Amino acid sequence: MREIDPFRIINCYYRPGSLVHHILVEHSKRVTELALQLALHCPHLEIDRNFVYQAAMLHDIGIIYTDAPGIACYGREPYIRHGYLGARLLREDWGLEAHARVCERHTGSGVSDAERLALRLPIPSNRSYLPETIEEQLICYADSFYSKTHLGTRKKYETVRQKMESFWQLRAPHLGAEALARLDGMLQLFGDPDDI
Repeated sequence: MREIDPFRIINCYYRPGSLVHHILVEHSKRVTELALQLALHCPHLEIDRNFVYQAAMLHDIGIIYTDAPGIACYGREPYIRHGYLGARLLREDWGLEAHARVCERHTGSGVSDAERLALRLPIPSNRSYLPETIEEQLICYADSFYSKTHLGTRKKYETVRQKMESFWQLRAPHLGAEALARLDGMLQLFGDPDDI
């Protein structure tokens, strides 16, 4: 895999010193640190740690295009599209296909086609939004413990799970079990961050 500098890429789209740059970088650092810590505690898994570092730092690069004033993003796109938009940016501008897939597949515990349809998500139907590789799953899992509105505060697994369960109960209860099973599967695979 080729060496890339995630900060060089981030700085092409986010002005260093700006609030949105700070939010993106601080959130991404926390997710990256947790993903790498979890990887160290999973010696039974073959995890490309260099790729995890690069892709975790870039997983939210698409937020700049979204309308999310709470995190200093003043674009026109719905926030749910940030993964797809970041993936498109990494594919078209940098030729980073594997990194792009991490962008697309990190939301929640991933998004199945049935979930995309039930929620009427404005993302293209011609691709998978479920984390498949071990690195995609690891970054998706680590991301679920940090928000961009409470920088640096790591949630407990129980909190992450309860929030996801509430989300599905309100929107599509029949699909919640599948999403929660994916999250629980990542817990089984990587462990609880509070235990490391």
